[in-house]
Amino acid sequence: MAETEFHQTQLASIGAKFQIAGTFERADVIPSGHINTTFAATYGDAHGQSRRYLMQSINRHVFSDPIAVMRNIEFVTQHLKTTFPDQINLSLVPSIDGAFWASGDDQSVWRCYDFIENCVAHDAVTHADQAYQAAIGFGNFQTQLSSLDPNILLETIPDFHHTPKRLQRLIAAAKADHAGRRGSVLDEINAITSREKLAHVLIDGMQNGHLPLRITHNDTKINNVMMSAATGHAVCVIDLDTVMPGLALFDFGDLVRSAANQAAEDERYLSRIEFSKPFYQAIHAGFMESAGSVLTEHEVKLLPISAMVITLEVAMRFLTDFLEGDVYFKTHREGQNLDRCRAQLKLLESMEQALSC
Repeated sequence: MAETEFHQTQLASIGAKFQIAGTFERADVIPSGHINTTFAATYGDAHGQSRRYLMQSINRHVFSDPIAVMRNIEFVTQHLKTTFPDQINLSLVPSIDGAFWASGDDQSVWRCYDFIENCVAHDAVTHADQAYQAAIGFGNFQTQLSSLDPNILLETIPDFHHTPKRLQRLIAAAKADHAGRRGSVLDEINAITSREKLAHVLIDGMQNGHLPLRITHNDTKINNVMMSAATGHAVCVIDLDTVMPGLALFDFGDLVRSAANQAAEDERYLSRIEFSKPFYQAIHAGFMESAGSVLTEHEVKLLPISAMVITLEVAMRFLTDFLEGDVYFKTHREGQNLDRCRAQLKLLESMEQALSC
């Protein structure tokens, strides 16, 4: 059976497990995203009208407990649907047995969403208004979930943004030096370990009670905000696999890290990497406009620092993986994780210059 025919047969079978009205017509692969397998499935009714659904198979190598992931997503989407019924948000389609997921014949775990029409997702920021709209989207996400107790969600990836523990792992990886690479990255190790105080800022603030625990997205790239194709305005946040308890500053910091740098994440020509202060200002303005009413004074004060902390953390993760032999992040060339680390460190230096008070 051809691969395309297999997809059609497989998706028709999966779709039958959900409460979808109409007859299966076709399924189209959605190539964006690097973790889950995603399809747009079209169903037709007796009147000749078509409706699309988004079907995803959850990557069990990344998410070892996909049911816990779906439990978190169910809590969040149901809260948004109930509290903000007039707004467009991700909406799960229940399975025929009433759950919000279904198992494939190969024990894969699937979910189904109503397809969000007339919207686009951008892979990179090309102008300041896009950065502003992304911040509006993620800020609204914070505000709309501020009345939901974060403790009802599971921590599906323990210590995901625990930067001090990330630093400890880096130091351990350098000491073990299993891949024999430590000698080539002494400058990078020193650049990171010399910023140990910065690594503690957010976690210490959470542990001493100065930063409140909130529900956070934890993957705040611009392509996780759907924007109106007509107006360019933020419509809703998508890709909730990593939603769990955390700090609002995690989300703000990672949005700045990813959106205020126009160079590639693995850029080898470091002179091309420069922190965009206009993009940062647009992100700050959008986040304050949409989430400022729920943020504490201490959170607002630490917004600039959070971008530095998360950038440092990501540099740690890339360098740790390089030292451990490239076992976590996918690489396509020799030294790619080291290039990624160096790019993050260059971005961090540029941030420190631009945001120093």
